[in-house]
Amino acid sequence: MNILIKLAKIAFGFIWLILILNIFGAFDGFVDRQGAIGLYIMTAFLFIMHGVQMAIFLGAFGEHLKLSTWEKYSILAFGIFALLDIRRKHMM
Repeated sequence: MNILIKLAKIAFGFIWLILILNIFGAFDGFVDRQGAIGLYIMTAFLFIMHGVQMAIFLGAFGEHLKLSTWEKYSILAFGIFALLDIRRKHMM
């Protein structure tokens, strides 16, 4: 399970890398304008959804768990895989 969580975090890191690179410079020649706009929308959606996950989790368990700053922001970056990692570290 631990290896799968790490692999998923690596995959999410790659996804974020592609999405952030698209923000600073669309992939000219690789992605047309409509594709770049689609990646912008995906970036916003992913950021908002992981932000909602982070807000819900910290609202529900923030007082009961001592989380480091990295663990809090890892929820924003890695979503459910960070939550599974936090569950494994603190709740089991």
